[in-house]
Amino acid sequence: MNCVDRTELRGVSQDRADRYPIAPDVPLRLMPRLRALRAFDTGPGVIRQAGGPVAMIRFGPERISPPFAVVTSPQGARDVLGGSDGAFDKEGQIHVESRVLGVNLFNMPHEPWLTRRRAVQPLFTKQHVAEYAGHMAGAGDALAREWTGRPEIDLDQECRRLTLRVIGRSVFGMDLDERAESLGPPLLQALRFITGRAYRPVRAPVWLPTPARRQLRSSLATVGAVIDEAIVAAREDPDRDAPLIRLLLNTTDPTTGRPLTHQAIADELFAFVFGGHDTTATTLAYSLWAVGRDPVIQNRLATEVAGIGDRPLTVDDVPRLPHTVRVIHEALRLCPPGAVVTRMTMRDTVVDGFRIPRGTNVLVGIYTLHRDPELWEQPELFDPDRFSPERSAGRDRWQYLPFGGGPRNCIGDHFAMLEATLGLASIVRTAEITALSSEFPIDVPFTTTAAAPVPARLSRRHPATA
Repeated sequence: MNCVDRTELRGVSQDRADRYPIAPDVPLRLMPRLRALRAFDTGPGVIRQAGGPVAMIRFGPERISPPFAVVTSPQGARDVLGGSDGAFDKEGQIHVESRVLGVNLFNMPHEPWLTRRRAVQPLFTKQHVAEYAGHMAGAGDALAREWTGRPEIDLDQECRRLTLRVIGRSVFGMDLDERAESLGPPLLQALRFITGRAYRPVRAPVWLPTPARRQLRSSLATVGAVIDEAIVAAREDPDRDAPLIRLLLNTTDPTTGRPLTHQAIADELFAFVFGGHDTTATTLAYSLWAVGRDPVIQNRLATEVAGIGDRPLTVDDVPRLPHTVRVIHEALRLCPPGAVVTRMTMRDTVVDGFRIPRGTNVLVGIYTLHRDPELWEQPELFDPDRFSPERSAGRDRWQYLPFGGGPRNCIGDHFAMLEATLGLASIVRTAEITALSSEFPIDVPFTTTAAAPVPARLSRRHPATA
């Protein structure tokens, strides 16, 4: 049992860190260790059960394979993500490897990230995001009407269409929803390559022309062609409604004082193409699947949104949709966009009473935190009312982290929540959903996604049932 006074753990200096016991090695054999490390959803739970809330995983000499630490407690999450004293940075293996996809807000080290974040942040404030509400609600209305004319749909594929339509029209100034099938597989392949390489104890040299690298280059070319098209169109048409691209075109490099290069803009847009549609699509698909299996929850949603009337939904309607918001929160709990969040220790530091050495890849198990029976009553049950004000009172801020936490939380959290809320309300107002599968198959190649089609049937909602 860890009896260290947790009030003393924040901002522990290097000399004080030496006083704390080093985090224990997880007592698992090599292959179970590898499997647990690569299973971003369930793996941290296996490691916690075997080694505790802070556990080390080693694969050999540190000069060959840097160690990993897996953190699965609210206090540990706070220690890793909540500070700004330089003890942790995005220099871990996953971030270094992901820079082959572009250097952007997701994977930049702290100093360049801070400048870029300040430049882009105004586009993602609550006030600015509210301007996109019409695109969000309109996409939900239009696609729900289309879906009710089919005998069956795949919620995963169709929600990707919806979120690509929103991100395309809101931020990129172009239609992307019809490109979901061509963009999705290359993005997924690229991300699988990065995570597969990052979590191998030994990696092939970057210059080696392997078949996987050839496929990666092909995937990046497919996505890059769409991004280049958007940048060129925005440059050629000053009146084009492409706010993110316009902002990046007007941003200067703090080092040179010059405008960002075409490649720097493309790198940033890659992150937004992925983060702006993939994660929200999965949240929305999970929400629709969950309410499609529970008529009581679905009818409450339908009644709630019917009270607003038939007009298009706006951002001002969100306060009148508390149950809808709770459904989204519960979907984010059970299917968090990031099953783990990673950092690198830049010096010896203390996490939940244990010392973690400098140069350790640290994984915070969000999926595991969200399903911890010591933190959540009946954690596997889809229960939106657990996010009611009464039941949320006193809950630890650091046990629920759908968008990460601390200074480097997701810049698009307001966008994602508004998009998912208005999308879900618009769809349920139009259609009655019946999920045709008892399971939502989860895969975590990088972020959390559906591992297979999620079949559902949508029928026109009768006004009397709304």
